[in-house]
This record gives sequence, structure tokens and C-alpha cells, in this order.
Amino acid sequence: MNKNFTEGKILRQLIGFALPMLLALFLQAMYGAIDLLVVGRFGVPADVSAVSTGSQIMQTITFMIEGVSMGITVLAGHRIGEGNNKEAGRVIGSGIALFGIIAVLATALMLSCARPLAALMRAPAEAFDLTVTYIFWCSAGMIFIVAYNLLGSIFRGVGNSKIPLMTVAIACAFNIIGDLVFVAGFKMGVAGAALATVMAQGVSVLLSLVIIRRMKMPFKLARRDIRLRKRIVKRILFLGVPIALQDLLVSISFLVILAIVNSLGLVASAGVGVAEKLCAFIMLVPSAYMQSMSAFVAQNIGAEKYDRAKRALLCGILSSLAVGVVMFYISFFQGDVLSTIFTSDPKVVSAAASYLKAYSFDCILTSFLFCFSGYFNGCGRTMFNMLQGVAGAFCVRIPVSYFVSRIAGVSLFYIGLATPCSTVVQIILCLTYFIITERKARALRAKI
Repeated sequence: MNKNFTEGKILRQLIGFALPMLLALFLQAMYGAIDLLVVGRFGVPADVSAVSTGSQIMQTITFMIEGVSMGITVLAGHRIGEGNNKEAGRVIGSGIALFGIIAVLATALMLSCARPLAALMRAPAEAFDLTVTYIFWCSAGMIFIVAYNLLGSIFRGVGNSKIPLMTVAIACAFNIIGDLVFVAGFKMGVAGAALATVMAQGVSVLLSLVIIRRMKMPFKLARRDIRLRKRIVKRILFLGVPIALQDLLVSISFLVILAIVNSLGLVASAGVGVAEKLCAFIMLVPSAYMQSMSAFVAQNIGAEKYDRAKRALLCGILSSLAVGVVMFYISFFQGDVLSTIFTSDPKVVSAAASYLKAYSFDCILTSFLFCFSGYFNGCGRTMFNMLQGVAGAFCVRIPVSYFVSRIAGVSLFYIGLATPCSTVVQIILCLTYFIITERKARALRAKI
């Protein structure tokens, strides 16, 4: 069912849209987590390190593609909010043509760069070839990653978060089966984990295509609409590229941190790999709110209901914060218990728990940051989001991680503190920008 966010109770609509999104993100996070879980149970620390490093690289590429797709979500949301369904169809058609080109380029690039990327990440010698294998096999299924994010952007733009949930749930089930068959059954190790992930993504895309052909959409899309319209593509890229660059640069900052940790040894590498997989689940609620906020605000901005968009921001922050406090407690005090889900190695468990204890502060902070990011994306202010994301990553997160790692005998707790430190800076930037833009908007309305 597609939703009109310009009318009705804000909190109920926001939570109703965010909940399926949350579950979909949970299942999507399960892709890499299941790989790590099965490999951790049936493999050795080198396998865990390889899947950890390889999945981080693939996650970076996925975030970039998802960022560009947000341009379609926002632009389509604006047109639907305006009631211009014909133009919304043209936006979707141009997006399909654009992402077809992106799929070809991304596949060719990743297949040729598997080994250089593993080297760039300083993958431990014991896990280097395994890391290359994981990246190569996942890159072979790049077309499914691109297609999944394209279809997801279309569903979000029309206010439908239940279809992506259903498709990713089925795909996750296939991934579990694939991991058990290829890794536990055929003993294919890292290659089997990657193959299971690719097959699951393919199932998700095919199922989404079947559904989208049969359901009634709030826009008209003809075959002639599936072409590159310069005006629309330019606007999609204007909105989406800053988000993609932000996601890329922020992900690179985490990859740099992982490379720094990899230089500390195999146990540290595996420990942070386990912790990052757990963080993917811990951060699901603010991530769901960020995507939901973007779609919600986009429709209201298109309908010129600016006060409603701001009330949605407040509702999102408060409801997300309530969950953030709970996740903080679990991450800070139960990190070792959580880590045993992915590994039974006591040294790796200890390293992961130490990193999680520092990361737990971000559970509260991201309730503010992610909702602000979603709000600004929905408003079309994606350039600012890119700038604040880059500032946090390269002016705070990386420098703090590097200098702390130079301290002899330093624990992963202090390296992990770099992330909440950067989030604090980004929140300050968001609040400042929000206040400035609101003052300018009020002054403009007073003149009119």
C-alpha cells in the first residue's frame, strides 16, 4: 500500500513507515552477518577476517549506490507531493536508465580491483587471498546490488516500505540456506559465503520485479519513459551524488580505521570485524528513521507543508532516542555476550567487546544525527549533509583513530571512541545549519 504523508497523524505514520523499513534493514544486515556467523562457526580467524574486510568494502559500494538512489526517492517524492504523477513516472524511467549504466560500470570496476582493494585495506597476510576471493565473488553479483537499491528507492518514493521488507525477508532465508549448504555442507568457506549472498540478492531483485509489475503505482510509467532525460538525470544526480559521496567518504573513514586496526594484528582485525557487524544491527533504528524521514519530508516539502516536515523531525528524534538509550545499555554492558554470537574465540570476543563499549555512546547520539540527515535529504539539502559527513569523518574520526592507535598497548576501546567524537561535531553542525536556514526562511516569509 502506497502512502500519502501530507495528511494524518505524524508519529503514527512515521513509525508505521519506519517499522517495515527497520525490519528490512535488519534482514539486509543479516546478509553479511549470516556470512560471518557461519564462517565464524565453521572456519578459522583468517576466514572471519576475510569476510569482515571484504564485506566492509562491499558495504561501502552498496552505500554509494544507495546514496545515488536517494536522489530518485527525494525527487519522486517531491513530484508525488505536488500531485504531478506524470512527471514522477519520468523520474522513475530516467532513474532506471541511469542505474543500468551504473550497474555495468560498477561490475567492471569491482571485478578488476578485488586484489588492489584487499591490499589497500592491509588485509592480514593469512587472510589476504581469502579477502580477494570474497570481494571478487560478491562483485560478480553487483548488478543485483544496483537493481535492489533502484527498486527500493522507487518503493520509498511512493511511501511503500512493506514490499522491500517482504522481498528482503525471502532473500535472507535463501542466504541462510545458501550459507549452510555452501559453507557448512560443501566446505567452500569464504567463496561459499559470497556465493550465497549473491544468489540471495538475485532472488530479492527478481521478486521485486514481479511485484512492481502487478501492483498499482501512483505514477504512469511507459516504456518510452525509460531513457536518459538530461534535465531529470541532472536533478537526480544533484540530489543523490552528494549523499553517495558522503556515504563513500564516511565508509572510507571506517575502512581506514579497519586498516589501522588490521595493522595491530589478526585478533584485533577479527574483533573489530565482529563488532562492526553488531553495530550494523545496533544502528538499525536510527538508520530506518533516516530513510523514512527522507521520504516523509520529501512529500511534505513537495506539498509546501514545511511546519509538518519540522514536526516530523522532532517526533523522529524523540522516538528514536528512546530506543537509543536501550541499545546503549546493551552495547556497553553486554558487548561480550553479543560478540559470542559470531565467534567463540575468547581473545576475539574480548577485543570486540572493548570496541563496542566505546561505540555504545553513538547509539544515543545518532538518534539526533540520523534524523537531521534524513530531514535535510528530504528538503533537498544533500550538499550540506555531504559536507557535515566529510567533516566528521576526515577532521575527527580518522585523526583520532590514527593518533590513538600510535599509543603503545592501546585497547580497541580508545580507537572506538573516535566515532562518537565525530558524531558530536556533526550534530553541532546540523543544529547550527538548521537554525540558520530557519531564520532565513522566516525572514523571507515576513517580506512576502
